[in-house]
Amino acid sequence: MGAGASALVLDLVQHGYRSIDAVDLSAAALAQLRSRLGEGASAVRFVCADVREVCFDGPIDLWHDRATFHFLTTAADRAAYVARVGEAVAPGGHVVMATFSEHGPEQCSGLPVARYSAAALAAMFAQQFDLMHSFELDHITPWGTPQSFTHVLLHRRRDPIAAP
Repeated sequence: MGAGASALVLDLVQHGYRSIDAVDLSAAALAQLRSRLGEGASAVRFVCADVREVCFDGPIDLWHDRATFHFLTTAADRAAYVARVGEAVAPGGHVVMATFSEHGPEQCSGLPVARYSAAALAAMFAQQFDLMHSFELDHITPWGTPQSFTHVLLHRRRDPIAAP
């Protein structure tokens, strides 16, 4: 999610991964990524979509989000995201997420953000996912400013917890 023109997709393709969905709201960022991939672009499906509404051809094994979720600042947006993850990730699949920690900035690129502990993220996804691992880490921006991130690894249970 929020693939942009980041190096992750390029690295995955160079290591032989296929059937990758690169999702971003920006068509320009996806075009830049496609150009950087060259012939490797055939391993990637470029999806220009809002993360709250994105649809996939079938279940996915891994949902990766570094720095998209924290831009969803309303309860309705977060609920739509969580629902989309639950619909997309296959039972037994995983979510890898990095979002601003409770100690992170209150704004990013001039936009308000939400901040999370690992426990808060786990609680949002608890109906279908278990927290497997978490840690906090400072990311140093290109301007030398540290930003505290919470990282989580969630595992999709084969059977969801029944709603109360």
